[in-house]
Amino acid sequence: MNELQRFDCEILQKNSCALIGIDEAGRGPLAGPVVACAVCAPKEIYHLFEDVNDSKKLTDVKREKIYARINGYKIAYGVGFASAKEIDEINILQATFLAMRRACQKFLDINEALALVDGNHKIKDFLLPQQTVIDGDAKSFSIAMASVIAKVHRDRYMRKAHELYPVYGFDGHKGYGSGKHIAAIKEHGPCKEHRMTFAPLKNLNQLEFL
Repeated sequence: MNELQRFDCEILQKNSCALIGIDEAGRGPLAGPVVACAVCAPKEIYHLFEDVNDSKKLTDVKREKIYARINGYKIAYGVGFASAKEIDEINILQATFLAMRRACQKFLDINEALALVDGNHKIKDFLLPQQTVIDGDAKSFSIAMASVIAKVHRDRYMRKAHELYPVYGFDGHKGYGSGKHIAAIKEHGPCKEHRMTFAPLKNLNQLEFL
């Protein structure tokens, strides 16, 4: 059992409940959705996933392999998306909450559950008991597993977006503000996947569009 799993076990010892880990991927990019995952992994399978860690510390290949095992063991999870348009309309924090609420829909009927939420913001208008965990993806097994699933889904989405908009290189930088991405925006302008309220997109003159 690794440190992340011990963290969750200590919570389970104090609370007789189902533990639901919640995390997101894609708050910072200039393009694409923010994607959240809620996962409920039974303690009995912890020993099968001792390699689960913060998704940012894992390679793409490793994340995909872990994700395949999660599906192989039929671990219950939900995934929620909030689009670039929704991010622009309600801001990234509220869009993250929206994606998290969408991810949790399948767990709302659980009688006794506790959601562990990565970060220091409780989810607004949430229907389950929740506890925030700062740097949760590096501390909690359930949150780390959610981070892997969310990252896999978002990366797959951005690879599909690349097929529609190949000039931006979404398959490489996944929407983050790399030099190649900024150069492509300067040359081609934004597409519907871009978050127009994010700097420097909100000031188009900065990118010499006009």
